Parts: sequence; C-alpha cells; structure tokens
Amino acid sequence: MSEVGKIKLNFCQKLGDSHKDLALYLEIPINERRSWEAGRESEEILHWLQSREKLQELEQALKEIRREDLINLAQSLCKINKRNASRFVPCEILPKLKENGLSNGDCSRPTQNQPISPNFFAYDEAWVGRESLIRELSDRIRSNCRLLILVGIAGIGKTSLGERLAVEVADWLENNWSHYHQENFDDEEQTSDFASVAARWLEKWGELITPEDRKDPKRLLSRLIRHLRENRYLVQMDSLENILHGNEEEGWSDFKDPLWLKFFESYLKVDSCESYFILTSQDLPGKIEEVGTRSKNFWHCQPLSGLEEPEQIALFEKTELDVSPNSISRKYLEQIGSAYEGHPLALRVIAGEIKNKPFEGNVLAYWNKYGNEVKEVEKAIAEAQEGNTVGADDKWQLDRFTNTLRKNVRSRLNKTFARLEKDAKWAYIMLCETSIYRCAVPEDFWLSHLEYCNRDEEEQRSALDALRDRYLVEVVLDDSNYQYLLRQHNLIRSVSLSQLKILDQCSENE
Repeated sequence: MSEVGKIKLNFCQKLGDSHKDLALYLEIPINERRSWEAGRESEEILHWLQSREKLQELEQALKEIRREDLINLAQSLCKINKRNASRFVPCEILPKLKENGLSNGDCSRPTQNQPISPNFFAYDEAWVGRESLIRELSDRIRSNCRLLILVGIAGIGKTSLGERLAVEVADWLENNWSHYHQENFDDEEQTSDFASVAARWLEKWGELITPEDRKDPKRLLSRLIRHLRENRYLVQMDSLENILHGNEEEGWSDFKDPLWLKFFESYLKVDSCESYFILTSQDLPGKIEEVGTRSKNFWHCQPLSGLEEPEQIALFEKTELDVSPNSISRKYLEQIGSAYEGHPLALRVIAGEIKNKPFEGNVLAYWNKYGNEVKEVEKAIAEAQEGNTVGADDKWQLDRFTNTLRKNVRSRLNKTFARLEKDAKWAYIMLCETSIYRCAVPEDFWLSHLEYCNRDEEEQRSALDALRDRYLVEVVLDDSNYQYLLRQHNLIRSVSLSQLKILDQCSENE
C-alpha cells in the first residue's frame, strides 16, 4: 500500500462515528451523503474534500468537532496532496507547449507556479505533420467524444499522435498535466487485469483502496466510473493489443479480462462524464465496436496511415538533412519516403542513421551503400504496373537492411507476426502467402490461398477479417474498373516475404 493509502486507512479507522459530525460541519449535501456506501463514510468525506480541492479545510473541521487527535494525519494528507500537485517533471521542451505557455523554461530552477509538464513516451520536437487530423480529433475531444481509438500497424505513430492531441487540448485540461495519465501495456512488469489497473489509478488519484476493495472488482469498477464522471482526466492507454486475444470460435480481439469490456460499456452508457480516453492499438477491440454502436456519439475509431510526401520531407528537414529543392539528396530522400510509404518510425530511424556517424548527414553516401534495397522495391512496383503482379522471389529487406532498423523496426513487426501466428494461425498463413503479390489484387485472390489449404469459405473470410481487424491488409478502390482490391503495406510485405520462406522451408522438411 502507498504512503498516502496507509495514512488514509489510519484516518478512516480512527474517525469512526465522528464522520457524521464532520459531514455536518463541512455542509456536505444530504443527497450526496445518502448515496454513500454504508461503512465507507469516512473515505467518502476525504474523496469529497479532495475532488473539490478543499482538503486544507479538514484540520479546522477536526478541531471544531473535537477530534484534535486526527490533526497530524490530516496535516500529512495535505502535505502529500500539495507535493503531488506541485511535483516538477522534467521533459523535452516541445514546440506546442511553448506556444501554449506550458514550457518549463529553465529545468534546473522549477518554481511552485510552474505547470506540471508531461513526460511523453513518443512525442518530441521531431514531430511533423497530421495537422488537419489533429484539428479534427481535438475538436472531437472538446465536444462529446469520450473514447478515441487510434489504430494502425506497429510504428505508424499512434502513441505520439495521442500525446500530440493531449498537448493540443491542454486548455481542456486547464493546463493541469497531473490530470493526464498514460497506461502503457507494453510494460510486462505491470499487471494489466482490470482490478489491478483500476486500483492503481484510483490510488494515484487520491482515493483509499483497502485490501477488501482489491478483492471486489465490481466495486472498483463502480468507484472508477464515479471518479471519472466527477473529475476531468485525459487517460491514454497505449498498446491495447497486449491485453487482447482471440480465436476462430469466439472471435478476434476480445479482452483477456472481460471486466475491461464491462468497464467501457458502463463508461459509454453514463449520461455525463468529465473524463475522456485515448486508446492506441494495433488491433481494433471487436467488442468495443459492438458496444460503441449503441453509443455512437461518444466514441470514434481513427485508422492511421503513413506521412504524406511533404510531411516526409519535413521530417528529414527536422533532422537537419539537405532537402533543398534542387539538391541531389532530396531526390533520394523522396525515394526512401515513397518506398516506406511514409512510415514514421522507419523514416526517423533512417534519418538518424544518415545524420550520425559514419555518414554525418551525407545522404548520397547512405544511398550508395543501401540504395539498392529501395531500388528493389521500386523495381517490383514497376514490374507490377506492367502486369507482373506476382513476385514470390522478391528480396525485400526494408525492415532489416541495417542493424538499427532490425532493432527498432523489425523487432516490433516480428512481435505483431508472432502474436498473429499464435492467435490466428490461418490469418498468419494468408498474410504470408499473399506476400507474393506486388500490388493490390481482388479479394478472391487472397481467399484462394486458404482454399488450397482446404479451408472452407467461412474460415477463409474469418482469417481475412482477422487481418482487417489488425490493419495488416489495406483496401484500394480501383475507380477505373470499379474493383475492390487488397494489398499489403510495403513494410509489412517485407516481413511477410521472409516469413513465407520460413513456412516453405518447414513444409519441405515435413
């Protein structure tokens, strides 16, 4: 139990029946007192004071009801509350924070009046682009969109966009960054079941959580909903795919702990709520989509794609590479950006490699060493446009042609493929098999690969649905021929081709 939890528990146990006099002195409305759970009145009083920033009134109130024996505990609670409210968290100086007057200035001399600064996971000064999307999504948050879900493949920029949106709506939070909370489910050391997370949040937000509370997840759910309704928080939950699972029989992308679905269902049903959520995930939680259809005004799902060409150039420029209109380096950078379809993580890794040793910003030297990997992609795309749509022997290595790419890009995509193989075997096989296509092809082409594996039509479509839910297949509408086509992102295809070779080797060895 945390320090503040121990103090609150001690206070509540000692206050006893004096809670009646304390509530009367504080003039807590009787209708609120009637809603309190029997036996938890002392805790409810502390919550009432803290949510209204009136905890400093507790000491005088105790004197008036002749409970001076509790004053030391009350003073300790006030000190901890004040310390948490003014805690200084150093972070990068972000351009948007400067615009909003939220920059910390000299980090070595924090003052009491300085606002708490967010300590972001991904958003930093190298951010570029997505301006129109930021305006659209921030408008949604400021209106009535309680639940914003950002989905897309690994490294596409979901977490950084969520953080960038938090900066954009800082005024909605009244620039109080202590009310911005991130929960990253990539952290395997943190428990991720609903009860553990709910207890962790409530304790952080100043509520007393007893051992009995931890054994009663339904009580925790009710208390968390109430706290979110009464207090304004922006909660960002990252890497949600790590608390999802699925199979052909029960469906894809369900929560491992059903209480998470119950929580979001209850959260979307309440009439009014002060707090909003941003979720980021490689997989769309299917059950949330079902629940959301009954509360369509309160939630929105936003798929993310790569950066547009001007944004790609802006990213390279932020890294201080030469992107002047007539420079040779700009042409090569445009080719790299196009091959990666604007994938932000991959482009940032490459930009960093070019800027640092041994290349020291020399784009031409980098191209001479690794340009063939990009040319291989361009060659395959050109051949596809000439009608050669199949390229099972293409040797794409966009995810791994340098050690830094292997560490930062391939490792993350490998986790995606491993999770897919474990949860949706036939979807994994379909993704590997269809990597032979260099361009978008009709849906039937994709389904046929499982037909050859003796899977019936329902199994074929179930596998394709699993890929759609994970945003591992992209839809292309061919307006000229009125066709609905499917393709793989170049970076995904690079991994799929290597996985296909492994599948083929396994088949030969059987």
